[in-house]
Amino acid sequence: MTLLVVGLSHRSAPVSVLERAALAPEARGKLLQDAVSAEPVTESAVLSTCNRIELYADVDKFHAGVAELSTLLARHSGAGLEELTPYLYVHYEDRAVHHLFSVACGLDSMVVGEGQILGQIKDALAVAQELHTAGRLLNDLFQQALRVGKRAHSETGIDKAGQSLVTFGLEQLADGQDVETWARGKRALVIGAGSMSSLAATTLVRAGVGELVVANRTVERADRLVRILTEPGGPGAASGLRARAAAMTSAPDELALADIVVSCTGATGLVLAGEMVAAAREGNTAPLALLDLAMPRDIDAAVHRIEGAHLVDIESLADASADAPMAADVDKVRGIVSDEVAAFGAAQRAAHITPTVVALRTMAADVVAGEIARLDGRLPDLDDKQRAEITQTVRRVVDKLLHAPTVRVKQLASEPGGAGYADALRELFDLDPQTVAAVSRADTRADRHDARERA
Repeated sequence: MTLLVVGLSHRSAPVSVLERAALAPEARGKLLQDAVSAEPVTESAVLSTCNRIELYADVDKFHAGVAELSTLLARHSGAGLEELTPYLYVHYEDRAVHHLFSVACGLDSMVVGEGQILGQIKDALAVAQELHTAGRLLNDLFQQALRVGKRAHSETGIDKAGQSLVTFGLEQLADGQDVETWARGKRALVIGAGSMSSLAATTLVRAGVGELVVANRTVERADRLVRILTEPGGPGAASGLRARAAAMTSAPDELALADIVVSCTGATGLVLAGEMVAAAREGNTAPLALLDLAMPRDIDAAVHRIEGAHLVDIESLADASADAPMAADVDKVRGIVSDEVAAFGAAQRAAHITPTVVALRTMAADVVAGEIARLDGRLPDLDDKQRAEITQTVRRVVDKLLHAPTVRVKQLASEPGGAGYADALRELFDLDPQTVAAVSRADTRADRHDARERA
């Protein structure tokens, strides 16, 4: 089995294509289930954010796997295969591991070094675990990616370059001013109550907005976010923030009162049409700043042409991020990624030979048991103490004979090109392939049980 990732991101595709290819939340689960039902795929996980869509899988055939994953991405997204194909990238084996580890460290983000991607990777793994589409390989891969990302942020200064997409977007709206100075005392409308919207609301509160309205389809979720922000110890408690929840249907009225609007929902259509924003601007001379972090977009691109309205969206963020300064510690993070990729590969290769070693020791135990049974038939007068001593002696001999080769073969298997040692061991000891496969299946079932327990 081999690791394969097929995807597209802001680095490979224009925002217009990413927007059409965006996966609705309900489509992600169906995509994972259809993936593991496909012939070349045994495990799957999907990482879907505002600027990337990637399908990870354990496949037994490379070309068939690429074709299947590409077709599935097109089928479950809003774009056809012919439209997606020119922008898809494919990473295989160590390159796929390197890619995910780089993503986890923020090296592949629109804003280099941002840490929000770690939460998105964690969510992707949780969904795959919940649907039982992640087995040993993807569980190991995603959990290690989370550890690598945390290591990069704790051991280097990547955070100096990194910031959330929310902060970067607000900086673009502030147009050279300090965000706190620009936002202080303003009225803000946040549309949506998911993770990105929650981050936006928290960032705005900490920047000093005077009033905050959270509008969401489910008012209870918006109200919960407001309570978190204003409760004792919350970011808005000390400042006397005025905050309230509102229904999504009231967004047009709230829009007319707002100075800053941040929108990030999972809606498949526009949340704020151009006509709605234009109507809110009638008779209003105060500037309106809008930040659209949704994919597909929440705010009509026509808003760019409305006088007095300043819209920053994913497309303009992508343009701005191309000129963003890189941190000096980026090279250090790249070194960490390279080291971790090598370590992950060695661990996976070593794990690959474990079922063969277990099968070999099982066969040896069966040989010992058979010989002791034959000895009992030939020497029926042995007492229990003598029989136990003979049995222990035979087991010690077998263990000593197997110890050096099994330890050495694990060491050799962890090196590049070491996968062939498992085959050699099976051939030399005439091991039953079905016995080896049975050990692998048992390990996989145990891994999935552990994943369900963790979930």
